[in-house]
Amino acid sequence: MTVATTLLLPSVIPESSVLAVADTYPEKELDKAAAMQQKLMVQSVEAVNNGVKLVLSDNYKAHIKLKTEDVAKISILKQGEEEKQTAAITETNWDTPSFEMEETEDTISISTDEITVKINKQPFGIKFLDSEGNIINQDNMDYGAGYEDGKPYVFKDTTNDEAFYGFGEQAGDFNRRGDSMGMWNNDAYNYNKDTKYLYTTIPFFIGLKDEKAYGIFFDNSNRSYYEMASESDDYYYFYANDGQLSYYFAYGPDIQDVLTRYSQLTGTMQRPPKWAIGLHQSKWGYETADEIKGIVEKYREKDIPLDGVHLDIDHMDGYRNFTWGEDFTEDPAAFNQWLEDKGVSSVAVSDPGIKVDEGYYMYDEGTANDYWATNPDGSPYIGEVWPGDSVFPDFAEENVRDWWAESHRTIFDAGVDGIWNDMNEPAVFDTPTKTQPLDVKYGDMLHSEFHNMFAHYEAMSSDKAFDILKPNKRPFVLTRDMYAGSQRYSTLWTGDNESSWESMRLAIPMNNNVSLSGVPFVGNDIGGFAKRPTPELFARWIEFGVFIPFSRIHADNGSTVAFDPDAKDIPGQEPWQYGEEVEEISKKYIEQRYKLMPYLYNAFIEASENGTPVQQPLVYQFQEDENTYDINQQFMFGSSLLVAPVVEEGATSRDVYLPEGETWVDYWTGEEHEGGQTINREADLSTLPLYVKKGDIIPHRNVQKHTGEKPLENLILDTYLEDKSSYTFIEDDGETEDYKNGEFNETTFNLKRKGKHVEFTSKQKVSNYDSSLETYTLKLNNENMPRKVQAASTKYKAVDSPEEVKQNENTYYYDEENETTYVNIPVNETKKVKIFFHSDKKTEKAKGKAENNH
Repeated sequence: MTVATTLLLPSVIPESSVLAVADTYPEKELDKAAAMQQKLMVQSVEAVNNGVKLVLSDNYKAHIKLKTEDVAKISILKQGEEEKQTAAITETNWDTPSFEMEETEDTISISTDEITVKINKQPFGIKFLDSEGNIINQDNMDYGAGYEDGKPYVFKDTTNDEAFYGFGEQAGDFNRRGDSMGMWNNDAYNYNKDTKYLYTTIPFFIGLKDEKAYGIFFDNSNRSYYEMASESDDYYYFYANDGQLSYYFAYGPDIQDVLTRYSQLTGTMQRPPKWAIGLHQSKWGYETADEIKGIVEKYREKDIPLDGVHLDIDHMDGYRNFTWGEDFTEDPAAFNQWLEDKGVSSVAVSDPGIKVDEGYYMYDEGTANDYWATNPDGSPYIGEVWPGDSVFPDFAEENVRDWWAESHRTIFDAGVDGIWNDMNEPAVFDTPTKTQPLDVKYGDMLHSEFHNMFAHYEAMSSDKAFDILKPNKRPFVLTRDMYAGSQRYSTLWTGDNESSWESMRLAIPMNNNVSLSGVPFVGNDIGGFAKRPTPELFARWIEFGVFIPFSRIHADNGSTVAFDPDAKDIPGQEPWQYGEEVEEISKKYIEQRYKLMPYLYNAFIEASENGTPVQQPLVYQFQEDENTYDINQQFMFGSSLLVAPVVEEGATSRDVYLPEGETWVDYWTGEEHEGGQTINREADLSTLPLYVKKGDIIPHRNVQKHTGEKPLENLILDTYLEDKSSYTFIEDDGETEDYKNGEFNETTFNLKRKGKHVEFTSKQKVSNYDSSLETYTLKLNNENMPRKVQAASTKYKAVDSPEEVKQNENTYYYDEENETTYVNIPVNETKKVKIFFHSDKKTEKAKGKAENNH
């Protein structure tokens, strides 16, 4: 959605002026001089069962708790103040590790097998060391940590080579070193690289220096600030407007370890319904159900896969939430049934502003039960949003969240499959800051504290709606705003971007950092929301967009295209709007996503279990390669595919960095490249540079029109074998929560090269799901012609095409032109399948390389 200022645009306005980014409340600057003068001193020490408690000067106290062997929590509070935690935290029952405490005249140390927390007494300061005594991170003793005029702050030392990642949703480069950032959820319509406040607050970051990583989570929901060596190369600091000084420190040394700990602390995403990871189509301005039906029909006629359509505010009765407008459809249940018959799921937008309108059931029920956020005098706060004057649910109260969850019944009963929470900064049109006054009350909190968590509590309620109204159905809740931990309930899209090359370039490092902030299910509006892309830009964006976790094409209603608030007949951003060439490109890449669905779905399963990103910055896997630290426009899609989008207008090639320590295979040509180098890849408009990490197996399947069209009967194991390869494949129904009761299959595939033959085995570790899977097609890339294939006494038959292989068990085919072997293996094969070659490809390659070097 866009903000109210769009509706106020004059009919003629220069493009440079079409900016509706909200002005936030004035920032509260930290008085560094005051911080330098008011250093805290340790006055007494008490050993406790999980760490140490300290009495500090100026009526403060500190508690240093060891949560695990590599996680510590630091809290500095006023004497007598009770320690609080925000809604981000889900794990509280940590098993305190064994540790040793040592006190000298100047320091106190508490040590586990992994870290030592060393506390300086005069002045108070904290140093974190690894098991070998190396400094991981330490307070900057010139400024230290404490409170300045009620603002909690921490200063840390840094070195010139330290990199910083995470921080949730931020505009700019991937490595945030040198940046000044703020966190205050903001309706940042049409944002650009200089926009400081976006939609999401995740006060977590990862520091990386000397190839070792640590993480810090600042557990404070108030507006906060991060000066990451932006003022000096020697230190960085973070602080908040108000609230407590409490942060968690986690040591890796791998980034993967840090993110796992953070995910344990704040929770992981839920396993998604399979349809949710297909392609979604959306537009603000699909004004009728019939218009959406026409869009879906066209997808089907053109054989372009599609799984979801989104119903923006046009579907409501006068923008009243949880209603259906008769102008949109007189029979919403029949409409949603029609979509279901086409294999398409619907996602309905939900706005938190409830129209002040006696007779509207939501307003009447909320008013009768005092469910609204209030002004200081106790009256309901009223602000203007899409329906006009509106009230806002007090999501801080559990009974209000329960009521809101139940209120989804109107749309769920009509057959809606997913919820799209929008406008949940919360946005307000009639204030200069585009949000509510800071003294509006939510539960026992002021809006100043609750603001960044508003969307989090709303998502919690939306998620509960599925438990109540769609039991055993996996939820899908899309949100524009988040706080740390919101990944437990919702998927993030990064708000109202624009159709520009800059906006597409921003999306890649933004997603990479969101992914390193514990939110694997993230995406951006493909093509850009505001304005419209050129055909070239849309082609490049859809190529990139099918390789991000949440893949949705979305656009505004056209008012920003014509610079006319009444211009609502401008087409959306469907793939066929940009000519035949771009339509063909779109279809090619959307089909590629659907081919990779088994690979993608298993990446999401891993993300739901331990927080592993689906979209990974290169440094996540290749931390020891310093060349990956600052890469903005590349990423890994899952663990095996390196994606290098073309992001410059008019470009027909681009440089691609291939991380060291691996051999990389061009996905389109099969050409191999050693890692640790930058290559230039030709890339006409139809080509996205894409590389496979050699040694990996990528499961895929035949293309479907939607993820539920056909059962998976043949799993293709696209293999790039070096010496050995392994992959564990999990299969479930992709729809229900039955997997939580063990209803899934887990199969591990192993391949091993042994001279002139390759051995394949499969072992099913878990078999509790009634699968339709009948065969595996083993696809061996860059191999010599096989001499024979057999499993024990069973000899496989040579056939004439890959299609014939897929249709017949115990067969194989060799594609001489592409040097690829296909083998059809029955699922119930218990013997080793051996593929014998006339010669050993690996030996040949090694010999050829030696001759070339000579």
